Amino acid sequence: MRRSDVVELLTLAALWGGSFLFMRVAAPQFGPVALIALRVGIASCFLVPVLAWRGGLGALRTHWPHLLAVGVLNSAIPFCLFAYAELTLTAGFTSVLNAATPLFTAIVAFFWLGDRLSPSRVLGLAIGFVGVIVLVGGSSVIDAKQGGLAVAAALGATVLYGLAASYTKRHLTGVPPLATATGCQLAATIVLTPLAIWLWPTQTPTGDVWFHVIALGIACTGVAYILFFRLIAHVGPTRAASVTFLIPVFGVLWGILFLAEQLTLNMVIGCAVILLGTSLSTGVLAPRKKANANSTANEKDSLLRSGR
Repeated sequence: MRRSDVVELLTLAALWGGSFLFMRVAAPQFGPVALIALRVGIASCFLVPVLAWRGGLGALRTHWPHLLAVGVLNSAIPFCLFAYAELTLTAGFTSVLNAATPLFTAIVAFFWLGDRLSPSRVLGLAIGFVGVIVLVGGSSVIDAKQGGLAVAAALGATVLYGLAASYTKRHLTGVPPLATATGCQLAATIVLTPLAIWLWPTQTPTGDVWFHVIALGIACTGVAYILFFRLIAHVGPTRAASVTFLIPVFGVLWGILFLAEQLTLNMVIGCAVILLGTSLSTGVLAPRKKANANSTANEKDSLLRSGR
């Protein structure tokens, strides 16, 4: 990965880690569906003018069927599942469950796209998953009655993320990232709006909770998805989804700082192991000789394909 890709990966992790904080605060007041409809609706209001200013609205008409599919798989359903999970689970714990995404993404990409998994990337995925186990170990944040269903909802969301990443690589490669991000949020808004009207809370929340909703829509969705689809285009679906190994670091941190969630030794160790796994799975710690060999091979392949 290039240095700029690593910077974007860290920025995206911080933003999506923050999304669990904002959902934890707002979901109990709005309900999962109404909150997520607001999230994607606000993101759409942010993204559409930017896309229009760049002259990219035509891509929405050209690719709308695929944008609709990714909008449902990558935004509408998994966002609602996570918001439902956070009615029971803490922000930090839910962000840890989100780290299962690269595992499912790698499996889907391997079978669907034929994406090669080198030994170092497999090792990185394994280490990252071990880090998640360490991070969760000893936690007592799961309610005995509803906790199991909440965990299942969160893990179901990660499966959908894995499917969406490969679908994007297969059908939307070459589409400008801004157009992809905008189209997906618009599609999710269209799908969720009727349900949100039906499930809108009897008394509309007021006060500071709206700050969390607006930040969730603009920063954690609009800006974040531009970065995410850029990463898919630059480094592929498996490496882009490895951002979810870093999200628990920020999810736990924001929960500690703003929600007074507990910091334990296993959290510190788990985060460190996750960072190691992410570095391996994204190639940051790949052996120099091997990296150079791969770079040379890729360059030769590009020359052959371009006819030079």
